[in-house]
Amino acid sequence: MDTRDSIRPVGPVVIDIENITKDYVMGEETVRALRRAWPDSLPLFVRLSCTDWIDGGWTLEESIALSRLLASEGVDLVDCSSGGLAPQQKIPLEPGYQVPLAAAVRKQAGIATAAVGLITEPEQADRIVRAGEADLVLLARAELRDPYFPLHAARALGVADRLPAPPQYDRAFAAAPAAGQR
Repeated sequence: MDTRDSIRPVGPVVIDIENITKDYVMGEETVRALRRAWPDSLPLFVRLSCTDWIDGGWTLEESIALSRLLASEGVDLVDCSSGGLAPQQKIPLEPGYQVPLAAAVRKQAGIATAAVGLITEPEQADRIVRAGEADLVLLARAELRDPYFPLHAARALGVADRLPAPPQYDRAFAAAPAAGQR
């Protein structure tokens, strides 16, 4: 079997939950095949574009229904992203703009979620998880700009002892070096 055939999205698919029909939805068969192949000891994440941000496009309500189905098929977490597909979309770009999507999916579908979307500050990420808006925060551009974001965030949040730097990096993350030790 060509693996491209076994993992590509299928359509049209009718999702039983709330009678939602769409031309492009990940089929139950695909999730079942992934769950069979993927060890139970490892989590299975699915990334959804939770809204197209356009009238007549994919909606958050449809993503919630799909997330319920995914949970029933063994998906452990939904990574809640959005948009980027339609030229007429109106995305409200502001810090954490996709966090409400993760919060809604988490609350209404009963599945763990990851929040994404202009999450750039340690305190912001911490607040999202502590408030129960998501179970996990995933970063992209923030880590491209700062590959050591997790270490810097741990220091900023006062928990550096819980996330030590790798031993080979100790000197780089220690206090300012003495003269002649740079």
